[in-house]
Amino acid sequence: MSPSNKLRSTLLNILLSQRVRAMKRGVAELRRKLTGRPHVVTAFLELDDPYSYLLSLYLPQLQAHYDVELRICLTPSMGDSYKPRPEMLAEYAVTDCERVARELGVPFLDKGSTPPVEHRRALLDALASNAGSPGFGAELFEALAAYWRGDVDAVRRRAETAAKPGSANATLDSNQRLLLRLGHYNAATLYYGGEWYWGVDRLHYLTSRLDELGANREGKPNPQLASIGQAMQVALPVRPPAAAKDLPPLEIFHSLRSPYSYLSLRRAFEAADAFGLKLVIRPILPMVMRGMKVPRKKLIYIANDTKRESERLGIPFGHIADPVGSGVERCLAVFNYACGEKKERDFLINVGEAIWAEAIDVATDKGMREVAARTGLFWPDVVKAMQDDGWRDGIEQNRESMMESGSWGVPTLRMGDFVVWGQDRIWLLVRHVEELCETGDGILI
Repeated sequence: MSPSNKLRSTLLNILLSQRVRAMKRGVAELRRKLTGRPHVVTAFLELDDPYSYLLSLYLPQLQAHYDVELRICLTPSMGDSYKPRPEMLAEYAVTDCERVARELGVPFLDKGSTPPVEHRRALLDALASNAGSPGFGAELFEALAAYWRGDVDAVRRRAETAAKPGSANATLDSNQRLLLRLGHYNAATLYYGGEWYWGVDRLHYLTSRLDELGANREGKPNPQLASIGQAMQVALPVRPPAAAKDLPPLEIFHSLRSPYSYLSLRRAFEAADAFGLKLVIRPILPMVMRGMKVPRKKLIYIANDTKRESERLGIPFGHIADPVGSGVERCLAVFNYACGEKKERDFLINVGEAIWAEAIDVATDKGMREVAARTGLFWPDVVKAMQDDGWRDGIEQNRESMMESGSWGVPTLRMGDFVVWGQDRIWLLVRHVEELCETGDGILI
């Protein structure tokens, strides 16, 4: 491991420790009490972001159920440095939110096939003119609903109240600076006491924290907020249903440097086995090894988010040895060899735990020998495999195939034409397989 990678790994290991997190939370709560301030939750919402719309549907319940002061900030879209493929993300986000909205039982583009973007600028100007007023939050929630339900008439009426063209610029710029200063880069995010929570997917972490602090007004869960987690729960079949036997294979696009890829593996394997799906693992190079930069704020958020997700899922994580560079290349070469031995699953699980949970440096022979021994791979053959560059062509083909399917990042899971991105969308994949089975000649048992 290079000195810079070693330093970065050391700092991350400290940052992700439960002791440091508890200390930060304790300091934040002590400061709040000493200053006599209320629990302040700041929401950053973007008009063009469908995830902001989904989150906004639950914020009134959050404010009513918890003793919090909810501050709403209207933000612009961030630059391309935070969105490597912004045009692909925009298209995927609509598809993803449409699926999630259906499972949550909330309306999405039910009055039109697309948001009425022709009124976008005027609507932003109209909203900005009321930013900071007592009723601004409710007004923004209503505007988001009209926009993402495709309600052209409602959006046009609101847009007609705009004071003057461009009046939103100052508000948007100010809120963007606040977002960056507090340490994030994305919309549909909530900030509370030094920590960030993205979208409806992470809202439960915030409510759990507020529960622990005694901010729950009623002392019991809110049914609407709790319904999010209930909708995302899945139960795998005891044995593969007959209707699943002719389904397309499940392809997993995986990066050894992606902590989210690491979190997804066991659950993706379990889902494939439960339905009897053929599994195809398609590794790709990490973004930074493909010439793409990842901003520091994004890296820090991903690391912290992975830590809390790993605790929820019971997956070891937090003692890291960054494999970027030669470590990744050696792992990809050994993965090719492991496939021939039909031990590719075991290798990925073992090397993932070594990298993300045990800080084992796979760029060294000592580290790779440890992973090989756990996997049952013959060390002389592993050494020979690491001297072979035959894996490179297949890796590039995997990347191209992933991009052609409309995804740019990992983990991506694909079944035929159905594509989901992210370890927190495996439940949607399971729902899709269930639907395919229900329309086939078998039943889930």
